[in-house]
Amino acid sequence: MQESLNPLYKFILIHKKEILNNWVNVMGETVLLKASNTNNSQVIFTIYNEYINIVVQYLQNPKEDMVSTISDFSKKIVQIGWSLQLVSMSLIEFNKIVFDLMTIDQSDEEKMKLVFDFDKWLTPLNYEVLNQYAESWEKIVALQKLALKELSAPLIPIFDNISVLPLVGTIDTERARNIMENLLFGVVKHRSEVVLIDITGVPIVDTMVAHHIIQASEAVRLVGAKCLLVGIRPEIAQTIVNLEIDLRKIITKNSLQAGIEYALQLTNRKIVTLGDRK
Repeated sequence: MQESLNPLYKFILIHKKEILNNWVNVMGETVLLKASNTNNSQVIFTIYNEYINIVVQYLQNPKEDMVSTISDFSKKIVQIGWSLQLVSMSLIEFNKIVFDLMTIDQSDEEKMKLVFDFDKWLTPLNYEVLNQYAESWEKIVALQKLALKELSAPLIPIFDNISVLPLVGTIDTERARNIMENLLFGVVKHRSEVVLIDITGVPIVDTMVAHHIIQASEAVRLVGAKCLLVGIRPEIAQTIVNLEIDLRKIITKNSLQAGIEYALQLTNRKIVTLGDRK
C-alpha cells in the first residue's frame, strides 16, 4: 500500500512521540485510579506505545493478519487488570488526540473527510482489540471457575470414618451445588460415618448459605452418615439467631477441635492423654 493513500499512517508515524506523550498525560491519572495492577506511569507508557506500534503496523499493511498480535496485546491488558471500560476510554481518547492534531488548520470539509478515514481504518482495528479483550477475559474467568471447582470444598478424611469439609469464602448457588457433589462423593468414597462441615472460613452466613448447609446436612443423612456444623463464631451465631434460621436438626460446635472430639464419641472413640513415661 502506498503511504499517500492513507494520511493516518504517515501522520502517526511522524508524530508518534507527541501522540504518545499526550495520550499518557491525558489518561495517566485515570488509568492509575481504575486499573487494579497498574501502579506506575511506565506501565501505561509501555501499553500505549505497544498499541501505537500495532496501529502503525496495521495502517502500513492492512491486509496483514494481525489477530495473533492483537490477541497477545489484549491478553496483556487483561492480565494487568484493565477493565473493558478503561480500554474503551483509552481507545476513544487516542482517536481524539490524533484527530485534533491532524485537524488543527483544516477546514470543516477536510475534517469531515478525515472522520470517514478514521472510521474506515481505526474502527475495525479497535473493534478487534475489544473483541480479543473480551475473549481473553472469558478464558481467564473460565479457568478460574474450573480451578475453583477443582479446589472447592474437598472432603478430607482425618480419622477412620470421620471426614472434614472445610468451607472458605463466599458461597453462591453454583458453588453450593459443587460442594454438595463433592460432599456426597466423598462420603461414599471415604466411607464416612461422621462429616464435619467447617464454616470457620465463611465470612457471612445468611439465609441462603444456611439453606445450603441444611440441604448438605440432610443429603449426608440420607446416605447414612451424621453431619456436624463446626466453626460457628459468635457473630455468626448472632446472625443465625437474628435471621431466625432453624439449625436445630444439625449438631453444632464452636470449633473444629470440639467437633472432632464429639465425632470420636459418636464413633465410640475418644482422645486419651498418656501419662509421662519413666
